[in-house]
Amino acid sequence: MKKLITLSLALAFVFPLFAQDSTITPTPAPAPAAPAGPAPTSKKNEWTKALSQRHGNDHFLLQIGYNGWSGIPDTIDTKGIPRSFNMYFMFDFPFKTSPQFSVGIGAGLGTDNFYFNRTNIDIAGRENNSLSFSSDTTSNYYKKYKLATTYAEIPIELRFTANPAKPNSSWKAAVGGKVGTMLSAMTKGKNLLSGNGGTINNHTEKIKSKRFFNSTRLAVMGRISKGIFGIYGQYQINNFIKDGAGPDIRPFQIGLTISGL
Repeated sequence: MKKLITLSLALAFVFPLFAQDSTITPTPAPAPAAPAGPAPTSKKNEWTKALSQRHGNDHFLLQIGYNGWSGIPDTIDTKGIPRSFNMYFMFDFPFKTSPQFSVGIGAGLGTDNFYFNRTNIDIAGRENNSLSFSSDTTSNYYKKYKLATTYAEIPIELRFTANPAKPNSSWKAAVGGKVGTMLSAMTKGKNLLSGNGGTINNHTEKIKSKRFFNSTRLAVMGRISKGIFGIYGQYQINNFIKDGAGPDIRPFQIGLTISGL
C-alpha cells in the first residue's frame, strides 16, 4: 500500500514536467501583406476623368485681326489698317472615345472695318442705281472714311487639345467654318475736306444699306494656341458683293485669338 502511494505521488510530480517539456511552441502567423498600391492610371483615363468634372473648354472666343480684301481692284484707293473683331460663345462636346478631340459650336458677332483714301462709296445706289467706288482727287472727300459691316455668325470647329485635363495651359488647334448673316453695312465719313485739302466742315456722315452685299457669309477658318493665347486665320469663300453689283472681293482675316473658360 505504501509503495502504491509513493508511486502515485511520484507520477503526480513527473507528468507536469514532461508536459512542460513537450509543449510545442505555435508557429507565428505570417504578417499581413502590405496593401497593393493603386493600379497605374492611363493618360486616357485621366483625361476622361477630367472631362467628366468640367463643362468643356474654350467657351469664350475673342478674335482681333487684320481684315484684308482679296481681289480688290487697283482703282480702289485704301489706307490705314483694316480691322476685324469677332466675339463668340461656344459649347464644347468632347469625343468619349478620344478625349483629345471635340466639336465646338456656338454663336456670336463679327465686325469688319475697311478704310479708304479720298474715296466715296455709293452703297445705297443713289446716283446710278449701282454700287460705285469713286476716287476723284479734285472733288471733296472725307479725311477719315470707312466701310463697316456687322454679322451674326455661327462658328463650328473640330478641336484638338494635347492635354484635355489642362486646356488652359495646353497646345490646342481647331479647324472649321462660319456661317453668318449680315446685320448692317455702313459707310462713315468724318471731317469733309476740299480737293486741295482745306477743311470744309467737321461733320460726320453715315449711310446704311445692305442692298449690294451678299447677306450670307461663308468662311473657313483655323487657329492654333498655347493656353488661352493664339493666332487665327479666316477666308470668305463666297463673294462679298452680289454677283454683277461689283468686283469679286473675298475678305480674309489674320490675327490674334483669346480663348478659355
